[in-house]
Amino acid sequence: MFWVLFLLLAWAGVLLACTRLLRAADQAAGQAAGPAGEAAAPPGRTRHHHEELSLYEAAYLAGGPRRVADLTLLSMQRQRRLLLAHTGWATVVDPVGRDPHERSVLGAFGPDGQEQVASVRTAAERDPAVRALADRLGDAGLALRAEAEQGVGEGIRAVRQATWLVLGMTAAALCVPAPGTTTKMILCWFSLPLILTLGCLAIARAEGHAHSPWASPAGQRLLVELARERGEQGSLTAVALRGLRAVTDPELRAALAYGRRGRRARQRRY
Repeated sequence: MFWVLFLLLAWAGVLLACTRLLRAADQAAGQAAGPAGEAAAPPGRTRHHHEELSLYEAAYLAGGPRRVADLTLLSMQRQRRLLLAHTGWATVVDPVGRDPHERSVLGAFGPDGQEQVASVRTAAERDPAVRALADRLGDAGLALRAEAEQGVGEGIRAVRQATWLVLGMTAAALCVPAPGTTTKMILCWFSLPLILTLGCLAIARAEGHAHSPWASPAGQRLLVELARERGEQGSLTAVALRGLRAVTDPELRAALAYGRRGRRARQRRY
């Protein structure tokens, strides 16, 4: 019955990992809610009025820093202050930025006023203006804070490692002679912790696809209301909420999508 020790080790790893994930998820939910379970209102805003949510804020809650950068580029292009070519190059027409996000975009261009869209987008999404936007939304209870996101991500990675531990312990148990114990019996016992880890990963994946990984529950509710009232296809609001698939012009969509293939974004972190 030496294989039982392997089973106990597998269960210990699984329980520790699942507990870590649940604790991190609970802390993230606690940070996203106020004392009474409601998000705090942003400074100078009414909590339940999504009309006060700016497009930059909606873009961050729906798609994170990259969505904010895409929205800024598209907004400037529609005002003819920036030209975006389907070949992946951007040209400055108006060098004066009207807000911190526009200034971060313009700051990514060289002296000739031309730069690749991918480079401009990367510079814009890493600009302190986006970090300041995230902090404001976090303080308002509308966005998940970085530490909460990191904790959940680490919990999911721990559960994945526990899954491999179960498989390793199963293989080790099968290699140990056990008189009176069948292979089927060993597999049945080890299937229980394996089901638990796979179930946790499936739930985490489903939750990640069902909601924005950037917005708190309160922020997600505002996004739903905003989409219901002002999410017409092709509008800047639709782009903020749904990303490049809401851009109706194929050449413009190609310009904004240039350089994105093969690159993983933080945006879905896990």
